[in-house]
Amino acid sequence: MDGELNLILSPEEAYDDDALRKVLEKKLNRSSFSFRIIRRSVDARKPQIKIDLTLQISDEDQPAEVIEPFRIKDVSNSKEILVAGCGPAGLFAALQLIEAGMKPVIVERGAEISTRKRDVAAISTRHIVDPDSNYCFGEGGAGTFSDGKLYTRSKKRGNNRRVLELLVLHGADSSILFEAHPHLGTDKLPGIISSICDTIRQAGGTILFRSRITDIIIEDNCFRGVVINSDTTLRADDLVLATGHSSRDIYRILSERGVKLIYKPFAMGVRVEHPQEMIDRIQYHGKSRGRYLPAAAYSLVTQVAGCGVYSFCMCPGGFIVPSATAADEVVVNGMSPSGRNSVFANSGIVTEIREADIPAAYGHSPLSGMLYQSALEHETWIEGGRSQKAPAQRLSDFVSGISSQSLPRISYFPGVTLSPLHEWMPQDIVSRLQDGFRAFGKSMKGFITEEASVVAVESRTSSPLRILRNPETMMTEGISGIYPAGEGAGYAGGIVSSAVDGQQIAIRLSQKYSNVL
Repeated sequence: MDGELNLILSPEEAYDDDALRKVLEKKLNRSSFSFRIIRRSVDARKPQIKIDLTLQISDEDQPAEVIEPFRIKDVSNSKEILVAGCGPAGLFAALQLIEAGMKPVIVERGAEISTRKRDVAAISTRHIVDPDSNYCFGEGGAGTFSDGKLYTRSKKRGNNRRVLELLVLHGADSSILFEAHPHLGTDKLPGIISSICDTIRQAGGTILFRSRITDIIIEDNCFRGVVINSDTTLRADDLVLATGHSSRDIYRILSERGVKLIYKPFAMGVRVEHPQEMIDRIQYHGKSRGRYLPAAAYSLVTQVAGCGVYSFCMCPGGFIVPSATAADEVVVNGMSPSGRNSVFANSGIVTEIREADIPAAYGHSPLSGMLYQSALEHETWIEGGRSQKAPAQRLSDFVSGISSQSLPRISYFPGVTLSPLHEWMPQDIVSRLQDGFRAFGKSMKGFITEEASVVAVESRTSSPLRILRNPETMMTEGISGIYPAGEGAGYAGGIVSSAVDGQQIAIRLSQKYSNVL
């Protein structure tokens, strides 16, 4: 008989198909059946680690995983919609537009993946930052060279499941459909992104790389087009603006053109790195993870002086990477391969930056947070030796407020410079982080250790402003035809929520043009 079955199993039983089948044969008292995993999650709250497993049991040969196919339509001669940005919001908006019978024309400032890989490598090997092709900009956006985390708490905006299905249809492992905290891995993402872009082109959509928007044309409070690379004008009636949270030049253009922006709280701090084995033993109650358990992760949050201090983008079995978008700044982020098999575990540890926290020197405008963020990144570049080397300190010394005399091995590709972060970083950020680390050390015994390092600066957690849009039309307030989307617009955070936001905007556009499609 078909049906769902929930089991609490050991890691060996849950992750080994042969062992799982034996458990099911005993439970069901029969050997003729098939099964499919619906959901799997690790429960490590107690010393005896268990796996919560939900299965679909069937008498048929194989319970089918129902995935709605992507129906490619020829949209080469259809209504054109301009999409700025080739990240998750832009790409999934484009896919949704194609399904609605419209032609996406994507303009992306960065390079295609094959070229982008060389540009990213140059940051680590030669300390050269291409401002248009780096870890943040290019085919696939910031997600291409990331852990590819797909977990989101947002359930209100759209169809999270459909985003995962589309990723599977374009090459992602089907396990993302049932893992409680799915991820893709930086080694898998480039191929998946390339496949999505191929689908868009096969349907008749257009993708223009190395096409940076240098102006936005607004006439009579209506969007009319964009200027590309200062010399080419693209006329259009609609713009899906999905340029990401690091497109500072776009924010300046919008401000100059009268688009309404507001300050949005964001966060800055450091990236902390431990040996992965140490995090495994803390989280798995003194045990190594063995053959079956995944590399252990953590999620930490506390309040210090009325501000949140929390872990961000935790990357088990990963690396710290350089995410600067200009030559005179240092920014760190994290990524993991699909196997999460690095010997390091890293995470951003950041504190909320409220509008009241912005020093007066950066003014009182919607751009103030961006200016403060940029200034700290520039200061980090100076402290790192005016290169892509990142300032670093032992975690235990940072918390104690003393200078380190040496550093443990650190995964950051361009290298690190020994530096007293506690002295030169803004003191309100430092004091909150120190208190936050002390709180985390109480909840995770052994977390504060001289074997761990803090690396500066983790500053691109989210957009430092929001582009105001009408909640019904999803267009910018007071100006028609511009649809701010994703992280850069201040309405999403991460791959899935950004993708869903892009889809929702495409749905609004399909409704707008339903009478002409």
